[in-house]
Amino acid sequence: QVHLVESGGGSVQAGGSLSLSCAAVGYTYSYCLGWFRQAAGKEREEVATIYTNYGHSFYKNYADTVKGRFTISQDDAKNTIHLQMNNLKPEDSAIYYCAAVMRKDEGACPSKSSEYKYWGQGTQVTVSS
Repeated sequence: QVHLVESGGGSVQAGGSLSLSCAAVGYTYSYCLGWFRQAAGKEREEVATIYTNYGHSFYKNYADTVKGRFTISQDDAKNTIHLQMNNLKPEDSAIYYCAAVMRKDEGACPSKSSEYKYWGQGTQVTVSS
């Protein structure tokens, strides 16, 4: 069982920055960890994902809408992943969720939210124009 707890988020004006963190407890090796978001009335979508195996992270992937602005990273010692969000836009406003799923083989992580088994409670990000 993997337990995920998000922190960070909040409100910011367009062009500003926010950082999200997700503390992951219970995963061992060969996992995909990622951030997804869901805006009101929309489906949950991928933001960024990262594959991790024995504390080493590979295969970072970003949605086209956030490339160049968001950065996903992993703090191995603290079993935490971070999402640094820069140059935020109003369309980035959503509830952001941390997610995890075990992988049998090393490789890029799935982009569909339905393929992730474990989820955090979500944290709100609001960007005003």
